[in-house]
Amino acid sequence: MRALIDILIQYKHWLLFLLLEAISFLFLFSFNGRQRSVFFTTANDVVGSAYSVISSITSYIQLQEENERLEATNEQLRQQLYTMRQQLEDSKLVNTHPMKALPPLYHTVPAKVVNLTLHKANNLITINKGEADGIRPEMGVVNSQGVVGIVYMTSQHYSIVMPLLNVNSKVSCRLRHSEYFGSLIWQRGCANIAYATSIPRHVKVKKNDIVETNGYSDVFPAGLPIGAVAGFGDSADGMSYMLKVKLFANFTTLREVSVITNYHSPERRLLEQQAEDPAKQDSILAEQEKRKAAELKELEQRKAAEQRAVDKEIQEELEKQFIQAQGAQTVQDTEKADTVR
Repeated sequence: MRALIDILIQYKHWLLFLLLEAISFLFLFSFNGRQRSVFFTTANDVVGSAYSVISSITSYIQLQEENERLEATNEQLRQQLYTMRQQLEDSKLVNTHPMKALPPLYHTVPAKVVNLTLHKANNLITINKGEADGIRPEMGVVNSQGVVGIVYMTSQHYSIVMPLLNVNSKVSCRLRHSEYFGSLIWQRGCANIAYATSIPRHVKVKKNDIVETNGYSDVFPAGLPIGAVAGFGDSADGMSYMLKVKLFANFTTLREVSVITNYHSPERRLLEQQAEDPAKQDSILAEQEKRKAAELKELEQRKAAEQRAVDKEIQEELEKQFIQAQGAQTVQDTEKADTVR
């Protein structure tokens, strides 16, 4: 306090001068309209400029937080855009390849899924239709998007379906617009991914090619969509492709299915009547096994013929290259001999 009093005494003349100046300016701007107008205009400009500078400084200080908020918003938008693009691609793929109409020979029985599993190796689906509705084992099951599986067991009012998502499932398939065929299997893991095996390596395959049923059995007619090629690699033996297939049927939301029947076929009716006679069952079963063995042998022979054709083409190409190389060597030897002479 003593130091403050000493400063005031030391600079009392300057303080008195500043006080008198302030009083004079107060009287000047209070009782003179023109000077008061000029003062307030100038003061407003100065204060506005000061506020502008302070606002710029504050905005610069808060710029880091604003950038972080913008980056978080951009990341959310990118995730939403990616999700929408995936949904759009999936919807386009499904809508572009809807379930085709079944041939007149085939009829369907609509059913509801009452239970299913997706996390096991041997997944099964239970539907609310059974033998009373005309359903028997070995019948195909589809929905509006594609193939679902094959009926495995039946009771009077319920049926168990072996879906494509079962390690024991094996469905004959082919590439659309191609006669090359293979088998569709599941190797656990994803609920929308299966694999098509035994596709020859010389077949031209590209992403999004449609995989469909080939009609080599009475279970499914030819041309029912199964999925689209999502990638491809070599099989375990390296002799064929193993195609990664994204299934059209969405098993996680599966609620409505249809069981394919063809009981209006006279041949099937006759076969079932014969099967009811115990005396003929053994012979019928033996005939069926014989027919299946013949079909399997025919398939193996066809694959072997295709492989031999490919090997022959490769051998002819190698022989052609060898002959060209020999001809070129002969020309070089002749030129050398002429040079020596």
